[in-house]
Amino acid sequence: MADPDHNAHDKLFKAGFSDPATASAFLRAELPEEVASLVDWASLRLEPGSFVDSEFRHCESDLLFSARVAGREARIHLLFEHQSRRDPLMALRLLRYMVRIWESWVGPAGKGKPLPAIIPVVLGQDATVWKVEPRFSALFDLSGELAALGRYVPDFDFRLIQLAAMPFEAIAGTSDGVLILRVLKAERTGELLGPAVWDEALLLQVGRSIFERVLRYILGQEDVDRETFERTVSQIVSPQIHRDAMTLAQQYRQEGRREGREEGSLASLRMAVLEALSLRFGEVPEGLREAVETTNDAGRLREWHRAAIVSPSLEVFSEQL
Repeated sequence: MADPDHNAHDKLFKAGFSDPATASAFLRAELPEEVASLVDWASLRLEPGSFVDSEFRHCESDLLFSARVAGREARIHLLFEHQSRRDPLMALRLLRYMVRIWESWVGPAGKGKPLPAIIPVVLGQDATVWKVEPRFSALFDLSGELAALGRYVPDFDFRLIQLAAMPFEAIAGTSDGVLILRVLKAERTGELLGPAVWDEALLLQVGRSIFERVLRYILGQEDVDRETFERTVSQIVSPQIHRDAMTLAQQYRQEGRREGREEGSLASLRMAVLEALSLRFGEVPEGLREAVETTNDAGRLREWHRAAIVSPSLEVFSEQL
């Protein structure tokens, strides 16, 4: 099921964790010690590209990092998962992504062997803990006589980090990263205006750009109303946080009203085009109707309105699209 807020989740996640310093502080705390101790965290670099299947873009996003691990180049693939259903085939999806990462390593230039090791990490936003075995071989039943087939099955572990299993105060990392993860956890538990998010000691250490993104994320949630938000902000002691929060909230509301007016104007223009076509030519074909209803260019819609009035036929009008 598509998450209607997936763009907001992704933007907030990537705003913080695209920064290698934020990502490394979190991953260093969450990876097994025997792995984390091998990584040269100062060498962590963000790599371009996404390896997520289009069918899963509604529920996850990913970041790929390169780093030196025990003196060799490796990759750390951080998958941010925010769907609300347990996925027992997560390991299979990870395998597809890992193969694509290796293919991109080889690429047209043909880097060849050795392929870089990949550390797959899944960060889950869900409100409840998944009961998933984080090992690829767990997808198979190789018991009894079939155990001999194990040598033909690829296998790997992945690190599954679930916010639902972590108390707010146990989330580690930079101030920016901690606030973002607390907010993502709180969104699922209905605590966006709670003390874990509005922790003044934490907020005073967060960068202005991240604080602004967090506020936009909070104010964009349907269950956060203006009065409750303002009541929460009024309890903030720090004049700086109080002032910034109220200023940004006012800007957000003004932008929302402006966007609402713009969308209303576009809706009127679309209706005018379709009404002109309907009055002149009868029923408007579905493909033509869809083209009009999905257009967000006001200038083009005005041109189409004029064309709908003067075109001698639907065919002539369609040529202008």
